[in-house]
Amino acid sequence: MQDLVTPNELLELPFFSGLTTSDIESLLDRHRLVTIASGQTLVMEADWGESLMVLLSGLAKVRSFSSDGEEIVLSLVGRGDVLGEIALIDGRPRSADVVTLSTVKLLKLNGKSFMRQLQYCNGLALQVARLQAFRLRDLNRRFSLQRSDATTRVLESLAYLACKSSGTDDPLAASVPLPQGEIAILAGLARETSSRTMSKLRQRGIVRDEGGSLRLTSLDPLRKRGLLPS
Repeated sequence: MQDLVTPNELLELPFFSGLTTSDIESLLDRHRLVTIASGQTLVMEADWGESLMVLLSGLAKVRSFSSDGEEIVLSLVGRGDVLGEIALIDGRPRSADVVTLSTVKLLKLNGKSFMRQLQYCNGLALQVARLQAFRLRDLNRRFSLQRSDATTRVLESLAYLACKSSGTDDPLAASVPLPQGEIAILAGLARETSSRTMSKLRQRGIVRDEGGSLRLTSLDPLRKRGLLPS
């Protein structure tokens, strides 16, 4: 028998917390629950969207490619994050790839059920608007750092990775284990530059390895570089 998600499980996630049980039950009409291994593509750019996706656990990256083939990570998505709503709303193809960075548990909600509920549920419409505002702020913040020095960019990427890996706002949480190349792409740096910067941070005791995971040891370096309020 296929595992199913209960309304109470969705109500625990911030995006759905303001909805009623009846709203949630409507959204769960014909839903599917799947587990997907690391390194798999959840969404391909230019595909047509038929479902709203919710990450119940795990980590994935939203990426695109520049005109010269360089991979650009637009954002990370973790527990409770929602994907695919834009393609459902505007009826256009997906705008980016989504690739898993760990094993993920993924909830797929029927796109027609979502759109039907969006028309009548003000709470859901407000949550979608808030989600878009958050994503725009997050994207602006990350791209504003692209002219920063390598250390600032690596520290920001590690803090961002920690928050998304843990599903909290704690930059000191342990991150999902990632290859050095993935950290370099996330920071928007050449692999050699990222590797040298990571080595310096380890030597200074700012970054610690924990069984394959990475963990920042203090918030002070983030504050000094304006990545956190002082």
